[in-house]
Amino acid sequence: MDASDLIPAPRRTRCRADSPGRLSLGEDTALDARPGTEGVARLLRASLGAATGLPLAPGGGPRAIRLRISADVEREYGPEGYRLSTDGSVEDAAVVIEGGGAAGVFWGAQTLRQLLGPDAYRKAPVGPAGRDWDLPCVTVEDGPRFPWRGLLLDVARHFLPKDDVLRYVDLLAAHKLNVLHLHLTDDQGWRIEIERHPRLTGVGAWRARTKHGHRASPLWNDTPHGGSYTHADIREIVAYAAERHVRVVPEIDIPGHAQAAIAAYPHLGNTDVIDTAALGVWDTWGVNPNVLAPTDTTLRFFEGVLEEVLDLFPSPFVHLGGDECPKDQWKASPAAQARIAALGLADEDELQSWFVRHFDRWLAERGRRLIGWDEILEGGLAPGAAVSSWRGYAGGIAAAEAGHDVVMCPEQHVYLDHRQAPGDDEPVPIGFVRTLEDVYRFEPVPPQLSPEAAAHVIGTQANAWTEVMDSRSRVDYQVFPRLAAFAEVAWSSGLPAPAERDFADFERRMTAHYARLDALGVDYRPPGGPLPWQRRPGVTGRPVEGLPPNV
Repeated sequence: MDASDLIPAPRRTRCRADSPGRLSLGEDTALDARPGTEGVARLLRASLGAATGLPLAPGGGPRAIRLRISADVEREYGPEGYRLSTDGSVEDAAVVIEGGGAAGVFWGAQTLRQLLGPDAYRKAPVGPAGRDWDLPCVTVEDGPRFPWRGLLLDVARHFLPKDDVLRYVDLLAAHKLNVLHLHLTDDQGWRIEIERHPRLTGVGAWRARTKHGHRASPLWNDTPHGGSYTHADIREIVAYAAERHVRVVPEIDIPGHAQAAIAAYPHLGNTDVIDTAALGVWDTWGVNPNVLAPTDTTLRFFEGVLEEVLDLFPSPFVHLGGDECPKDQWKASPAAQARIAALGLADEDELQSWFVRHFDRWLAERGRRLIGWDEILEGGLAPGAAVSSWRGYAGGIAAAEAGHDVVMCPEQHVYLDHRQAPGDDEPVPIGFVRTLEDVYRFEPVPPQLSPEAAAHVIGTQANAWTEVMDSRSRVDYQVFPRLAAFAEVAWSSGLPAPAERDFADFERRMTAHYARLDALGVDYRPPGGPLPWQRRPGVTGRPVEGLPPNV
């Protein structure tokens, strides 16, 4: 494999004029892990060792892979930066990976894997025993543009078993993405065990049936759907991700998107407006009117939930949703109106802000930071809170200009549940057409931001909402290959303005990358369109015609 085929594109590559052209790894290749890189060495033995059959024994030697942390690399490229040399410039070493920190060494190892070719992504060797593995002689120097490079995986609408989540951690790491945002609760399911409130999963994790397709579809899947993660499952996911330098950010959605919680514990809803005891876990899609009651009981309940969440997730950020919270029940609720009056609030928007700010303070007192969807700006936002800007750029621009950190994830550009092409072949077509090229030309930092405000854009994220993704295969189809284009946008510092990006070269590099995805077993959308078994004829979607607004 050639260095010109790397995805994401690195900042610099160069070859020594006197280099031998190519070198190889073989049975005598050792792994020399200096202090701080032991975890990377362990993962290299597990992944490359399995794929190549090479023992990669500890030690040095003429064909060693040397791992080390370098203060020089950190100064130039940051803790996630790296320098990978395979050009023989270091005596007694075939490969040298220097990182600004352990994370940088790990990302350098991902580049090494790409350079070894697609078979380096397999679970067992497929070539002859004892074969040598060729590498180009090259030096790659690289570091990320953003510290937050994420994918939201919605496991609330359609549950993904633990092993599928672990697989997605590996796929993120292979693309140098470092945040997995797990959307754990919604109207259609509660997916995380809370020991003090067992009905959240005992009742809230299961729905009796599921709308098949968009909510306008007449079709139903009458098989009960559900599942949840135990505390042990979550600890395993978090530890597995941490080894791969991926942070898992949990989302517990409040005060809207809460019917699964209300179905489990009816007193959490607006009992003075509706019969909450009659509610079940929601079986269709859309914006649900059943929201949490703004009572002290509700606050204490979710403080208890979050105490367990904080114990499971070391992430400095905790996502509390805050989006799509209809106010009709609060307007009709004497209790909610009394709370508005008692607090001296102007309206229901300020009541939601009061709700969100309560948990912002609660998290801050425990050394954590609240992040929420851009609706949390309505009615005022606590100083330490961060914003996920999903309805477009506008919320992120307003937040950044007000001094809040922002993760840009506008639905018009990086919602991967949106369809990938026009026409009837796309399975359950949702939203605007967002092609591989469209995602490649996405720009997370709006040009109108001042340098000071732009510094508050801490990263970007692609979101995979799973209302119409009912299996791992369907998630793969929607996410890939577009996640590869997104990864380059999130990582590569040298990308020009969107219109000037060389998409033809990216397509050329994707030819090699499709072979990597094949080796990883990813059911991506082929460049020529869906394969027959990937289509879903007759299942109603919600295509939106025309170009998405740039809002």
